[in-house]
Amino acid sequence: MCVLSVPFLVALAVLASATLAQEPQPPVRIVPKTPSAQQSGAQTPPANPLSTHTLDAEDLGAFFDGIIPLQLERSDIAGASVLVMQDGKVLLQKGYGFADAKEKKPVDPAGTIFRLASISKLFTWVSVMQLAEKGKLDLDRDVNTYLDFQIRPAFGAPITLRNLMTHTGGFEEEAREIIIINPKKIPTLRQFLIENQQRRLFPPGIVPGYSNYGVGLASYIVERASGEPFEQYVAEHIFAPLGMTHSTFYQPLPKDLGSLPSEGYRGNTEKPAVGFEIFNPAGAGGISSTASDMGRFGQALLNAGELDGRRILKPETLEAMFAPQFRASEQMPALCMGFYETWRNDLRWIGHEGDLIAFHSLFFLERSQKLILFVSFNSAGAGGKVRPELVQMFSDRYFRSDQKQTFITVPLNELKTLEGSYQSTRRADSTKIRIGNLLSQRTTTVDKDGAVQLEDVKDLRGHTIKWKPIGKDLMQQVDGQRRLFAIRDARGTVIRLAYDFPGVQAERVRWFESAKVVLFGVGLSLLILLAVVLAALNRTIRRLVLRGRPKPAPQPGTRWLPRISQFAAWIWVLLISTIFILFTVLGDDSPPPTRAWDKYLYLVNAVTAIAIFFSALAIFSGLFLLPRTDLRKITKVKFSLVALACLFLSWFAIHWNIIGPATRL
Repeated sequence: MCVLSVPFLVALAVLASATLAQEPQPPVRIVPKTPSAQQSGAQTPPANPLSTHTLDAEDLGAFFDGIIPLQLERSDIAGASVLVMQDGKVLLQKGYGFADAKEKKPVDPAGTIFRLASISKLFTWVSVMQLAEKGKLDLDRDVNTYLDFQIRPAFGAPITLRNLMTHTGGFEEEAREIIIINPKKIPTLRQFLIENQQRRLFPPGIVPGYSNYGVGLASYIVERASGEPFEQYVAEHIFAPLGMTHSTFYQPLPKDLGSLPSEGYRGNTEKPAVGFEIFNPAGAGGISSTASDMGRFGQALLNAGELDGRRILKPETLEAMFAPQFRASEQMPALCMGFYETWRNDLRWIGHEGDLIAFHSLFFLERSQKLILFVSFNSAGAGGKVRPELVQMFSDRYFRSDQKQTFITVPLNELKTLEGSYQSTRRADSTKIRIGNLLSQRTTTVDKDGAVQLEDVKDLRGHTIKWKPIGKDLMQQVDGQRRLFAIRDARGTVIRLAYDFPGVQAERVRWFESAKVVLFGVGLSLLILLAVVLAALNRTIRRLVLRGRPKPAPQPGTRWLPRISQFAAWIWVLLISTIFILFTVLGDDSPPPTRAWDKYLYLVNAVTAIAIFFSALAIFSGLFLLPRTDLRKITKVKFSLVALACLFLSWFAIHWNIIGPATRL
């Protein structure tokens, strides 16, 4: 049974989307849409942030030469590519470590290609805005008008490109086939979008839920509106005008670039490289580029859409893209049109990060300082605190803030309304990875000093972060700058918490879906059924030992559990324990599921269905014995406990999709 569960758990552990081409639409409305209750205008950063170090080539070299080698060593990272520019001038462009650890091939920031994952999204959104400028797309029109298949209706409201750009389309998460390594067959963009169409968790425009699928839809709309394959469109309309000669969305890379990509490493650099990670859909994470090329892209963005006399966007269009579109509060970083904000000191970084199994990158602009910061690492070890540490130390070194923390006093009973269990709004509720929601829940508590703590949310030192109030429902990290905002419904009940990353929020879970309640029930049920398994083993051993001798008779009124109950106990103990064991031992760098896993997922469905069938018989057996007066109370208690355990685990398997759809179709 354990063997049957392994492929299923690998899929669960990773965690963490026929009409003719459309007629031209009215020109895009480049003025941002009127903010909703959770949207607001931009914050104006101070004109002269306090600086303690001179931002020049010499000081930057000393800073990065100190921190990057330390990060590579500490986190077992093979190499990194770094770029810092200001006012169009390169202050630092340098490679660290190795592009190929085995061959000791050094990283070349101008020639070594790194996989930049979700930084790809910025190019997708620039493409959308280019077509909007030409009147071929309208950001506020139903996306179904641009597709040759239909997004299923939900909540009585259409999804728009603006929703997709702000990750507020309401789609749930998808992991199947999002990353493929050494594939025999790569699905087309259209095929991927149809086969993996996600259900909707939220009405559009209300709740952010970071969605690769939504960006994939937008990239397909680019294909439909332009009449060109997405990879070709970006190459001709962005890469070529900007002179980005070492950049591509083609996966694997074209032959002329085939010798340039860095290897990517999983686990540690002594192990073989991961291989070329093909990301689906490409528009959400397929780009390959260099630090030098990303500098050219950043210059165009900071120069009102133009570089070397070649324009990719009008100034007013770019301003619209930078304008905040969605945020939980005016005092929280915003989702812009494809970009998102990251705040540190008096800086308002805007850009995107990207993650594959092996590659972890960031691309940020600071418009008031005309800064470009790009860093990419080629090993899984960079997926933790490496990037936030880098941004924090850079910002503190060159733009230290003199702002003082000022907390306010809020009644403890008001803060206590934040307490509870929360799950991410970026999640899947209809697929087998739903169980990951249960295991990733976080509990919010408030201590006697009025400090809010969110379970497992730690600072760079590994200490649990404490937040205290600085405004109405707004909290800030004690001795830090991270913020937390409580979102309430019309009755004043806290329903979600907003983080510094505006693309995801934490949603309060119902009591019966709380991890503490559910896992307690699962644990208790497994203990009961494990006792059944051990009792059956004990009786079997005793029969073998006492073979040929008289067997002790049970006490009057005692009845052994029937084989149907024993069989149900065996299946549940093996299946559920295997799930939790593998969730514990498998890491985040495990490859996501592909269609090759489908046959195993169907098999798990069959095994779970058998367990539920025998559980139903065990429940019926327990109910049948309850009215009988000739049985001992302990026998009735035993049958009742086994029936309740089987009932709870059957609900658990159905509710958390251990048995359920193996594919979207």
